[in-house]
Amino acid sequence: MATDVFRHVPEPEKKLSHYSLLDALLARRSRRFGKGMRLNGGPLAYASAHEPEPLSLADEAALAFAACGITGYTMAELPYQAGDVAEAGGGNIIVHSVGRTAFSADAAHLITVFVLNDDGVWLLKRPQDYPRLEVPELVKAAREQRWLDLYEKSRVRIADRRLDVPREPPFVPPFNKWSANVRGSTYFLPIAELSGLFINVLLAAFSEEMGYFVVDERHNFQPAGVARFARSKGGYLHDDLAEGRAATVSLLDTSMYEFAAVEQGAMLQNLALATAALGLGGFPHLASHPFGWFQALDFRMTDIPFSRTIGAGTVMKGLLRALKKDFPIPTAVGLERDGQVLIKPFCPPYYRNMEEAVLAFVDYKYAQGQGTLRDGGAASNWQDGATVQAGIPRYSDQTIAATIACCEYLYHHYGRIPATNGPFRMLMAYQAHHLDTDFYKKFYRPDVAGDIGPED
Repeated sequence: MATDVFRHVPEPEKKLSHYSLLDALLARRSRRFGKGMRLNGGPLAYASAHEPEPLSLADEAALAFAACGITGYTMAELPYQAGDVAEAGGGNIIVHSVGRTAFSADAAHLITVFVLNDDGVWLLKRPQDYPRLEVPELVKAAREQRWLDLYEKSRVRIADRRLDVPREPPFVPPFNKWSANVRGSTYFLPIAELSGLFINVLLAAFSEEMGYFVVDERHNFQPAGVARFARSKGGYLHDDLAEGRAATVSLLDTSMYEFAAVEQGAMLQNLALATAALGLGGFPHLASHPFGWFQALDFRMTDIPFSRTIGAGTVMKGLLRALKKDFPIPTAVGLERDGQVLIKPFCPPYYRNMEEAVLAFVDYKYAQGQGTLRDGGAASNWQDGATVQAGIPRYSDQTIAATIACCEYLYHHYGRIPATNGPFRMLMAYQAHHLDTDFYKKFYRPDVAGDIGPED
């Protein structure tokens, strides 16, 4: 395998460029035991005789690029008008014109990756956090494998020490306490921001071509703010359930979480493959808690009464308050540092209400001269970007109105967007570290330990 050939080549650039994809796929494993670790109990109990050994900045930079590096402008080859095929347009669902190493629903780039090590915590910029015309230089640096240059440009420091959640359930599962986010490791923490994609999906669902109707199953399947747009009321949305163009609030929210999980999964797989190529250890693992990591990273938080998060009616609210069970639910709503907003969801408190937030999102895509679909087309792969953009229709007034009505209904009843979680969500993390090969030699078959190698 390529592991043997390049075992003594220290430069990440050479390792990654010469290590085949097939080798990486074959070598991809969770290898959890690193230098300085102690596995506390059971038949594999073992204490490393080595000191923790942090990753080199070059290795860390290569992993950061693998997770979420910018790779160029998207193709966006979609039907922006229906043409001669009925109900076959909708290409304006695209949110951004820039792609990265991990795919993303609608090119929305939901995930922000945070990097934690012994020296601090950094946020890695998403494609939308760069000026669009800087993309060619970023891509040039990537093709030249200048990972360190890219890493320095992409990092925003948010803490000067390793941060952590309480090392106990429910914040950390018992089986991860010994190994996750420990000294010497580099910890990659992907966090999704969902509000923009949620609005984008509603704008597509409420388009004339799709005409979906949304009902709230927690409120006896009543219309989720869109009753006046129903066909039975003279509108255009398909409220006849037999037509199959209806969705529940939970279905919409679940779709958001699945889109985020797929994007995050691509990043974790990229990290695992790059870790194998670099001869490092690493493993993906559960890092989910409703508010633990958000508080640890000092996100902007707000408390929402439990009764509101479940859309409770007047009687249930009164009962919960009487029983003193209407607990506040800490909810992340944004990330700020030193007066700068680093992650700004399309919802309050950054907008007065959801109407303002929806209109801001529409402008984000269509504002003349700066919106993704109206920026002149220079930041694209099209030969004549301006002409292509001119042929991308704007959302209709009734589509925008229906989206506003639905979002206002959800925010009024549940206090957050999406309704069942809020704008931020996380699920898993990935840790990379130097392996303690002594552990593997002691407990694993010779062919397994030999495959890891002394320099891996």
